[in-house]
Amino acid sequence: MIGEYELEIGALSDVGTEREHNEDACGSFMESGACAIVGVADGVSSSPGGEVASQMAVEALFRAYREEPPALGAGQRLYRAFQQANIEIYDRSVTVPELRGMATTLTAAALDRGQLTAVHAGDSRLYLVRDGIITQLTKDHTAVAERARLGLISRERARTHPDRCVLTRSVGRELIVSRDRIAQRVVHGDVLVLCSDGLYNVLDDSEIARLIADRDAPGACRALVDAANARGTADNATAAVVRMVGPTPDAAPRVGIAGRLRRLLGGGD
Repeated sequence: MIGEYELEIGALSDVGTEREHNEDACGSFMESGACAIVGVADGVSSSPGGEVASQMAVEALFRAYREEPPALGAGQRLYRAFQQANIEIYDRSVTVPELRGMATTLTAAALDRGQLTAVHAGDSRLYLVRDGIITQLTKDHTAVAERARLGLISRERARTHPDRCVLTRSVGRELIVSRDRIAQRVVHGDVLVLCSDGLYNVLDDSEIARLIADRDAPGACRALVDAANARGTADNATAAVVRMVGPTPDAAPRVGIAGRLRRLLGGGD
């Protein structure tokens, strides 16, 4: 139970139908009574050690987050942990010759008493589904996506462009990573979906929203990954889902002695 909400979290990564190795990684960490974070990483296939980079990103993110002082707040802790993950991957890549140049995407979200903070680099995505309407909160850091945002090519063409996976930002490529930061409130009934491109390249946004409806978080992850595999995704498929499922007992309105007495006597508040 986090703040006003009881969080339900699921995370699932699958090798897919065509790959021999899974270069995606995902996970979650809950701090009882305070905060939860979740992350998805997709190792860059064109670089050596993509599988190592994605796993390091998730593990370092959670470890560094736990080591940051809680007094900083969930958003600042996540921001620092993200940078620490980048540094550790970069350091490994420059000291281990066979991992030289390894990199990964990383999309991470922290929830703290109804406040969402997300930090992002690469082309994994974070969606918010509210009242059945899905909104992509992150921007894809790819050359093709940049061209689409400038109106140089259509978004439909961007979906199938042969260079759509060429990243303009990634974690571990450089000592300091340029990352986006997102902050907004979430409300009861909201659902967050984090996923790799192996999933959203074969499922459009409306399908993602439909597949998670009326499913708990682990079940939603399974439905998304199974649908991507059934569609024949050529990549690994990963999804993490966070559902705000209800108020905690602590968030229930307090009723005074007089109010409780009126209820016992059949009156209102």
